[in-house]
Amino acid sequence: MAIHFHRDQSILHLQSASTSYIINIYPSKMIGQLYWGPRLEDGDFSNLVSLVNRNNTTDPAKIDYEGMEDVLFQEYPCYGTTDFRPPALQVLQNDGSSISSLRYVSHQIIGGKPALAGMPATWCANDNDADTLVIVLKDELTKLAVELSYTIFQSTGAIARSARITNAGTSPVQLRHALSMAIDLPPQDLDFIHFQGTWARERELIRQPLKGGSHLVESTRGISSHQQNPFIVLASPDCGEERGTAYGFSLVWSGNFVARADKDQFGSTRVLMGINPFDFSYKLETGESFQTPECLMVQSDAGFGDMSRRFHRLFRDKLVRGNWAKKERPILVNNWEATYFDFTADKILDIARAGKELGIDLFVLDDGWFGHRDSDNSSLGDWFEDRRKLPDGLKDLAERVTKEGLMFGLWFEPEMISPDSELYKAHPDWCLHVEGRHRTQIRNQYVLDLSRKDVRDGIVAMVSEILSTVPISYVKWDMNRPLTEMGSAKLPADRQREISYRYVMGVYDMMERITSAFPEVLFEGCSGGGARFDPGILYYMPQIWTSDDSDAVERLKIQYATSFAYPVSTIGAHVSASPNHQCGRVTPLETRGNVAMSGNFGYELDLTKFNDSEKEVVKGQVAFYKKYRRLVQNGDLYRLKSPFEGNETAWTIVSTDKTEAFVMYASVLAVPNPPLRVLKLAGLDPAALYRIEGPTTYRCRGDQLMQAGLRLPTSWGDFQSAVWVLSKE
Repeated sequence: MAIHFHRDQSILHLQSASTSYIINIYPSKMIGQLYWGPRLEDGDFSNLVSLVNRNNTTDPAKIDYEGMEDVLFQEYPCYGTTDFRPPALQVLQNDGSSISSLRYVSHQIIGGKPALAGMPATWCANDNDADTLVIVLKDELTKLAVELSYTIFQSTGAIARSARITNAGTSPVQLRHALSMAIDLPPQDLDFIHFQGTWARERELIRQPLKGGSHLVESTRGISSHQQNPFIVLASPDCGEERGTAYGFSLVWSGNFVARADKDQFGSTRVLMGINPFDFSYKLETGESFQTPECLMVQSDAGFGDMSRRFHRLFRDKLVRGNWAKKERPILVNNWEATYFDFTADKILDIARAGKELGIDLFVLDDGWFGHRDSDNSSLGDWFEDRRKLPDGLKDLAERVTKEGLMFGLWFEPEMISPDSELYKAHPDWCLHVEGRHRTQIRNQYVLDLSRKDVRDGIVAMVSEILSTVPISYVKWDMNRPLTEMGSAKLPADRQREISYRYVMGVYDMMERITSAFPEVLFEGCSGGGARFDPGILYYMPQIWTSDDSDAVERLKIQYATSFAYPVSTIGAHVSASPNHQCGRVTPLETRGNVAMSGNFGYELDLTKFNDSEKEVVKGQVAFYKKYRRLVQNGDLYRLKSPFEGNETAWTIVSTDKTEAFVMYASVLAVPNPPLRVLKLAGLDPAALYRIEGPTTYRCRGDQLMQAGLRLPTSWGDFQSAVWVLSKE
């Protein structure tokens, strides 16, 4: 077991090959964190327990636990006593009070990792890689019980935390705060890092010093959002890619969330993460339980790069599931930016045939194939083919594409309904709404009330009918707007504030049912691009369309910042037309390809418009990616130059055995009469001799490439890039 209980010290020690996490049971039966950092050998930790009486008292040696809750390190703080910092739990009692006082009752150590019912979470097929600690806390007055779950993974040192809250009392209660994780870190200088953005400009890296007071990021949109991501990092001010301390926190949740860090009057930092308390309440009847989503925690003293690679291994090996988890992903062409809504079956076949000629594996038919949808103002929910565009039907088109030697993929937006649709005419109450209130249309559509099982059953039946009768190998699952007018015709008044939670749980139910029924289909998540790029979706779908912005220059920032938490194998990245449809930038086809190949590679343009020279470039890109996609999708990523810090971006992906490496370098604007430049690599075997193939081809030892650098081309222009492949000899 990797979890040790020292009864004489009242200490629990979670220990992996690289990490230790130590919990103290105070004499008052509260629990608090003593240490989280590099692995410590198990032993006597009593010297870590250091308490100073901060109260006004004539006897400073006397420790007053009840009066000191405001300065005690705590694992799951409650509201209502002497802790005035933000709580993880706040419960409205039947008598109108909202006071809770949780105390340790017992704990259990379990080999492996139990599942979270109905909810995405990390898993462990091999019990030797994970152990789980469950601590039971209880409020003696109300009989509210909380089970805190901690799983520690040996392979990554990651810790998965969640809470299960049970009402064992005699009256119903309302949960107001029910967060997944709390930790109080000791006094230290830290930076707060988060990833903000907007549509087509997701996940910009923001770093600022953590000062006294609150630092908070959140979503109140019903989705994890373009604007913020459920991932934050606290880091030492000197932290860089390969040195410094980093604490990473990632929430396995696809709806409203909060992530905050509060630095108190003594320099300690409380970190909280979970479902956003904003407009949230959940009624717990007697005997009922509420499960919070899982928060994943990674600590590293070797910089952002090591922290990221731990997250990447955790997501690839312990979160993503199914037949496509380890498979090489196909190279696709999507017709969206080629045709938008204006296409015919013949035009689709022309693009598919052009793709086959270039070596592409998969054709994807995007929006506009169903109902009478010629723009975004109709037909969502009418999941049957438009016979005007596809006179012989969707099945016939898919079969003709597969006869050409390509797989066939299809776009859905299952969570939405158009006012102009047969479904809305039949079921106007199926959308989220509040009677008497205006129903807001965003992108000419409403959101289906997926808190309702009858609505989910209807959509699952329609989507399953298509997937059962048409030879489909890939599904792009889109979701193009936030939630508004969050009301449900099926819930009573005292449960209306549960809808944002129940909606996400409904999405998970639909995804579980559909992906389980069609395990051979590769599902890709999408939400107007990257508005739901989160671990919750990755549990059901192994990749996500990273952004609707496919401009190569913008994608340098988007993909670089996304990689802080998410592995390359999850990042959808395509070559699109030039000028780019989102920002109008003109970039070389080679650069568009080089950037997109650092993800799940594809094309989003009209292949029939390529001239012979462009076709040869694309053939080369497709052949190159097929040769190295296993390396790109499963290797260890090392970020070398940040697009947020200068004109250049670079990263390398190294195979786990260090025999191969893929290097991508790009510069945005040309510099006249530039100096000689080199790129210092990382992650190689320093003693190995590598053959380098690319703009410069030669042999060099790993230590030279990492310490002296790879030679960069001297002839350059705007928006230029290069890739190299290193092979160990």
